[in-house]
Amino acid sequence: MVHNFISKEENRINIIYNELKNLASSLGCIALENEPMKFHTSFKVGGNARLFIYIKNYKCLDLILEFIKKHELPYFVLGKGTNLLVADSGYDGVVLSLLKSENNKLDLVSKDTISCTAGLSLAKVCVFAMKNNLSGLEFAWGIPGSCGGALYMNAGAYGQDISNVVLEADHIDAAGNIHTLQAKDMQLSYRKSYYSDKNLIILSMKFKLTPSSEKEIKYKMFENMKKRKLKQPLEFPNAGSIFKRPIGGYYTGALIEACNLKGFSIGGAMVSPKHAGFIVNTGDATASDIANLIKHIKESVRNNSGVELECEIKTLGDIKI
Repeated sequence: MVHNFISKEENRINIIYNELKNLASSLGCIALENEPMKFHTSFKVGGNARLFIYIKNYKCLDLILEFIKKHELPYFVLGKGTNLLVADSGYDGVVLSLLKSENNKLDLVSKDTISCTAGLSLAKVCVFAMKNNLSGLEFAWGIPGSCGGALYMNAGAYGQDISNVVLEADHIDAAGNIHTLQAKDMQLSYRKSYYSDKNLIILSMKFKLTPSSEKEIKYKMFENMKKRKLKQPLEFPNAGSIFKRPIGGYYTGALIEACNLKGFSIGGAMVSPKHAGFIVNTGDATASDIANLIKHIKESVRNNSGVELECEIKTLGDIKI
């Protein structure tokens, strides 16, 4: 007979997580135990999160953060998972999502300013701007993430990024205090912001745009999407550009192509034949396949050109890239 012994510490932690699940449920949040993260990332890979909570509103978020802080539980705030690689072993902590929050809203606060919450998709905000004859977000059409995630990493395309349009943002700290940050204080740079790697949760933001015509804005959005479809492997699960643009005028795709890695695969993970800067899940990839392919690409480029590639995507759980 095999006996499964649970230590006193494991039992204590189990009780705490059960209390958190009950608290979240009592507040009207959706709390899911052992939720597969492959359902919440654009790579479609990743093991289970110990507890996944859809936050109902900001009051619930405050109370849940208070509980998490009191019991020193690890937690992660998830957007749409478009820039994330989750370990096959999952995440032994709490994942918080604002995607279903009743606080999510989108408003025209002045003739040239839009206010939106972090849990909304960029696509929805782009369409809202177009319908209100406001230009400036056309570059973001086709970027699949949430507004919060876009600000967190200063997402961009076609020579523009969030820094060109953001006016201010509200965030909540670990103590439950809400702060407003002006654009000039956001430290926005290439794929980086004040929020990067900080224990802060972006709640909402304002975008200052330029009046234009819906027809002209729609045309720019159409052209940008056409470029994306031609150059990016949108037909396969992926997480966008894997690496940041190297300093020194190099182009990531060209560096990887020079190593003859287009179409190269490890398990179900493959360097896209369409764009070498993308890794795609051909159908049965694991997070380990993707991580090993990233390491192989970095090593190959380093050996071939001496350039050290830096990853743009984030990781969650016990995985190294």
